[in-house]
Amino acid sequence: MAEVKKTFSIKGMHCASCVRVIEKSLSKTPGVSSSVVNLATEQASVTYDSEKVTDDDLISAVANVGYKAGLAKELENDDEQKIEKEKELKNLRNKVIVSLGLGLLILWGSFPGITSTAPLFLKNFWIQLLLATPVQFWAGAGFYRATIPALKHRTANMDTLVAIGTSVAYGYSAIVAIFPQIIQRIGVKPEPYFDVAAIIIGLILLGRYFEAKVKAGTSEAIKKLIGLQAKTARVLRQTKDKLLEVDVPIEEVQIGDVIRVRPGEKIPVDGEILEGDSSIDESMVTGESIPKDKQKGDTVIGATINKTGTFLYKATKVGADTMLSQIIKLVQEAQASKAPIQKLVDLISSYFVPIVIILSIATFVVWYVLGPTPAFLFAMLSSIAVLIIACPCAMGLATPTAIMVGTGKGAEHGILIKDAQSLEIAHKINTVIFDKTGTLTKGKPEVTDIISVTEISNFQFQISNKTRKSKLSKEEIILWLAASIEKGSEHSLAEAIVKAAEQRKLALSKVEEFKAIAGHGVSGILNTKHPASPAGRPKSKILLGNRKLLEKENINYSSIVQTIELLESEGKTVMFLAVDKKLTGLIAVADTVKDTAHEGVQALQKMNIETVMITGDNPRTAKAIAAQVGIKRVLAEVLPDQKETEVRKIQAEGKRVAMVGDGINDAPALAAADIGIAMGTGTDVAIEAADITLINKDIKSVAQAINLSKKTMRTIKLNLFWAFGYNVSLIPIAMGVLYPFFGILLNPIFASVAMATSSISVVSNSLLLKRQRI
Repeated sequence: MAEVKKTFSIKGMHCASCVRVIEKSLSKTPGVSSSVVNLATEQASVTYDSEKVTDDDLISAVANVGYKAGLAKELENDDEQKIEKEKELKNLRNKVIVSLGLGLLILWGSFPGITSTAPLFLKNFWIQLLLATPVQFWAGAGFYRATIPALKHRTANMDTLVAIGTSVAYGYSAIVAIFPQIIQRIGVKPEPYFDVAAIIIGLILLGRYFEAKVKAGTSEAIKKLIGLQAKTARVLRQTKDKLLEVDVPIEEVQIGDVIRVRPGEKIPVDGEILEGDSSIDESMVTGESIPKDKQKGDTVIGATINKTGTFLYKATKVGADTMLSQIIKLVQEAQASKAPIQKLVDLISSYFVPIVIILSIATFVVWYVLGPTPAFLFAMLSSIAVLIIACPCAMGLATPTAIMVGTGKGAEHGILIKDAQSLEIAHKINTVIFDKTGTLTKGKPEVTDIISVTEISNFQFQISNKTRKSKLSKEEIILWLAASIEKGSEHSLAEAIVKAAEQRKLALSKVEEFKAIAGHGVSGILNTKHPASPAGRPKSKILLGNRKLLEKENINYSSIVQTIELLESEGKTVMFLAVDKKLTGLIAVADTVKDTAHEGVQALQKMNIETVMITGDNPRTAKAIAAQVGIKRVLAEVLPDQKETEVRKIQAEGKRVAMVGDGINDAPALAAADIGIAMGTGTDVAIEAADITLINKDIKSVAQAINLSKKTMRTIKLNLFWAFGYNVSLIPIAMGVLYPFFGILLNPIFASVAMATSSISVVSNSLLLKRQRI
């Protein structure tokens, strides 16, 4: 089985019923495991077995139900996209102008009260037929193109309603114009309603035109991101004679290319600085407003702006692998995904159109049997009004347009949301668990204290790369032993110890039988004397870790408990060094809290969200760090493989939990939480397991993400209230329930105005999200 996932662009969709019809057709295709169609993005995301079904099969499945499909380009050129959209809008605008222009001429010649001012030829039924025909079959051709295949497959959509309604009005009017005697025989004065058919088509197309214009604003975030990409790169190319700097298109840059960037220029692709230093504005990608100082060895992100200094850097990621491309892909996938609430709306909408057709037929029958004279005209116009006023498109647009704006706004603030479901769930979060290291703290701890516990013999070893005997202080010996054993570890505390040794120019020794003991520490065999020493090369077993390691090895530390407690009360992590099962020294390491950690935690607490810190540190150190950021509930001495269990325990309390972390060992907990939030500085594994990624690395963004979810859901609910409320209230009016009491009957022309307004109002309400602060 070769399962693939591809995105197809869909043309011709206008309502939630269209979505349901296409999804149904795709899902029925053998080999398709899932299909998600999005009305707002006009795309279908299909997962299928490429050995059983081809792209052409899927395109045919869409075409069979009356729509056009094609493979969507991953990162379509912004200019190409713009040209295509402008062409579609121009075509739609021309149809609106022609249909409304001809419709108004027909109205002038036929509507009581104004017909007396019209030229005589406009009052001629044959002229009206001539004017109405291009509107019906050219401007309204799209309604028929969608309706005929849909009826073949026993489905219906909004186009079906419009096609039936206008066809009835046009067909009746054509009979009046060509065979007036037939109408006279049923006791009805032969008056055509070409104006109703033509103006309804014109107004519905006008609504779609405005809807398309407004909807374009919902995808503005993606357009901005695509527009950030640099067009060219200045690459160093070696010729026979010399090294040249050549400007090449961004598509031609390859991994390993050396690129020069001057002040004020965009950085073309991701890479690593080889020479020079600079200050780089990364706000367009991360949302951070303060430029970052970069030097040799630092990474740079494509599409960011070099503020000062010229530098050379090596391209490490190009094309679809760059951070910007990944961000664009993630945002596009999120916008194309479907929120759980939308699935319910689509289901309701799939029954909506058939119900409306039944109501329209019922309306005609009731008016024809019980209505006043001329009953036939009352019945016809009321049934048309029912068909035209029903608006499944407003229901279909209510959720995806809000999701598009919400995910786009998040991206602008450095908050990447994986899918619509994550955005919907986030507003229910009432507990946030923070991993300590690298999340609340900077993840760059430093050695603060080195304490000798027992007398240590004066080890001799190499200093500053010169072979000589040198008497070391007790603290230097402890640091040398600890750094030598930790050199093979990837833990951030190990990095701090090794760095401290390097700063003191201590040459580290080779470790044998190195072993990392998860949640406890490390062990290994070390030569404890310099090779030139007359005493030979005795080996010692070195242990470095936390209390659990000492307890596991039965090493007593009761004599220094007060010292340990003092260090831990200051928020320092204490590492115990033992040589041959004898406690030798302590190394205290402190990790500074991030500048925005306290403010970010406070923002959550103001939203009545409980905050929890989880760490492998002992309770005293953990509580000291938690106190600095304002967290009261602390889960200490939690081993990496226990984090997921702790998350599930809090969920068992009835809490909706978000887990915030950045390491590989956080991935299971991120996946187990209702919402996993990964810091952008974290590992690929953590980001992959997360539902939301904070590429701006700002703790304040956790509250912003939840707040964005709340505001997006509020917008969706308001949209759905309007869309359903509109249909529930106006369909009965169109049926004529007010006529017996107030003599009010809804003209089909006004029904089309109301229908077009409902869609535009839903999309406009979603766009208001862009103006809200998160």
